[in-house]
Amino acid sequence: MKVESSKTTGKPSAAPHKINVFTLVMITAAFVISVRNLPMMAETGLNMIFYALIAALAFLVPTALVSAELATGWPEQGGVYVWVKEAFGERLGFTAIWLQWFQMVIGMVAVLVFIAGSLAFVFNPALAANKLFILAVVLVVYWGTTYLNLRGMKTSGRISTVCFLCGVLVPGLLIIILGIVYLLSGDPVQLDLTLNTANLIPDFSSISNIVLLAGFIFIFAGIEVSAGHANEVNNPQRNYPVAIFIAGLILFLINVMGGMAVAIVVPQQDISLDAGIMVAFTDFFAAFGIAWLVPIIALLVAFGAIGQISTWILGPVKGLQVSADTGDLPPFLQKVNENGIPKNLLILQASLVSVFGLMFALVPGVNNAYWMLLALTILVYLVMYLLMFLAAIRLRYSRPEVHRAYRIAGGKAGMWFVSGVGILTVLFTMIVGFFPPKQIPAGNGALYMAVMGVGLIIIVLIPLIIYQFKKPGWIPDTGKKEV
Repeated sequence: MKVESSKTTGKPSAAPHKINVFTLVMITAAFVISVRNLPMMAETGLNMIFYALIAALAFLVPTALVSAELATGWPEQGGVYVWVKEAFGERLGFTAIWLQWFQMVIGMVAVLVFIAGSLAFVFNPALAANKLFILAVVLVVYWGTTYLNLRGMKTSGRISTVCFLCGVLVPGLLIIILGIVYLLSGDPVQLDLTLNTANLIPDFSSISNIVLLAGFIFIFAGIEVSAGHANEVNNPQRNYPVAIFIAGLILFLINVMGGMAVAIVVPQQDISLDAGIMVAFTDFFAAFGIAWLVPIIALLVAFGAIGQISTWILGPVKGLQVSADTGDLPPFLQKVNENGIPKNLLILQASLVSVFGLMFALVPGVNNAYWMLLALTILVYLVMYLLMFLAAIRLRYSRPEVHRAYRIAGGKAGMWFVSGVGILTVLFTMIVGFFPPKQIPAGNGALYMAVMGVGLIIIVLIPLIIYQFKKPGWIPDTGKKEV
C-alpha cells in the first residue's frame, strides 16, 4: 500500500471514516465477547451466577463507567494513553498503552490456537493436535486479518460486525434457545437447580474457587479498548457511553445464559476445560440428535474468534500510534498509510505474534513456558487497569474544568467509590494471579511466584526504559499539537 510522502508521520489529509453507534457496539462486543468461555461458566454450575455477578459489579461496571467518563472527557484518539498521560504525564501514559498492547500480542496466540482447534472440528477433530495445522492457521489468520485492517477503519468495522453477528451472537443465541427447549422438554436436567447456599455461594475456603473468581473477572476485561476509536464515532460524548453499556449487557447475558444452557444439557463431569469448547458443544448437540451441526457451529465459532482477532489488531495499536506521534517511538513506527493505519506498527505486531506462534507450535516443551507467559500478561494487563482507575480519580481533581458528557454520579465521592472498587478488584486478581493456573505443573510454588514477580517488573520497566532513552529526533516536526 502506498505510504504518504511525509517525512515523519505520513498523516493523510482526508478526514477519517466515521462509525455509527451500531458499529461501535459491534467493535466493543468483538473485543470482549466470545463463546469460548462457556465451558468454564458451565463447569461451575449455579455458582456461575454468583461469580458472574461479582465479576460484573466489581470489575465490568467500574471499567465501563470509568471508560465512559474518560472517553467523553477526552474523546480524541488514544484511549488509555491519553487518560493516563493527562493524569500522570507522558511517561506513564506511554507505559499504560504499551502494557495494553503487549498483553494483546501474547494473548492473541491463545485465541489463534483456539481458532485452529475449532476449525479442526470442521474437517477432522484429530487436526487439533497437529502442530503444523495449528501453525498454518496462526500465520494465515493473523497475517490475513492484518492485511484487511490495513485497508482502514471502515473495513475493520465491517469485519468486526459480520464476525460478531455470525460467529458469536448466532451460536450464542442458538445455544441459549436450545437450552430453553431442553429445559421445557422434560428431559433430565444435568444442572442442580436447587436454590440452596451451596449452589448459590461458592466455598471460598478452597483456593481453586478463588482462582475461578479471578478467571471470571478476566472474562470481562477489554471493554475499554474501544476507546481507541472514540474520535472515529459520530458524537462520541453521547454515543460512546451508550455503546459501551450495550456491549457490557450483551457480554453478561451471553456468558451467563449460554453457560447455563450448556450446564443444563451436558453433565458437569463431562465438561472439560482442557478438552475445549467444541467437545462440550459436541456433547451438547448430540443430546438433541443434531451432531451434524457441530462442524457448522465450529466454523461459526472460529469465524467469531477471527473477528475478535481482527478487532484487537487495530485496538491497542491506535493508542500506541498516538504515543508514537508524540515522539515516544522511532519515526519508522510513526508511518501511516493512505487509510490512516499505522502500517509499520501492524507489521511489527504481526511479526511478534508469528514468532510466539512459531514457538508455541514447533518448539518441544515450550507450551508450559508459553502458558506462564500468558499468565504473566494477565498481571501486566491488570497494572494497566490500575493506572486507568487511578487516572480517573486524579483527573477529577487536576482537570475538573474538562466537560465530560458522561460523568459518574456522586461527585468526587462517587468517583472514589467506583474507581476504588475497580482498584480493589484489580489488586485481588493480581494476588490470585501469582498462583499457577491448572495448565501449568508449577512444582515449586515459591519459584513460580518469583518468576511471575520478576517477569512483571521487567515487562513494566521496558516502556519506562524506552521512554528514558527516546531521542529528540523522534518528535515529529509537523507542528501538530500533542494530544
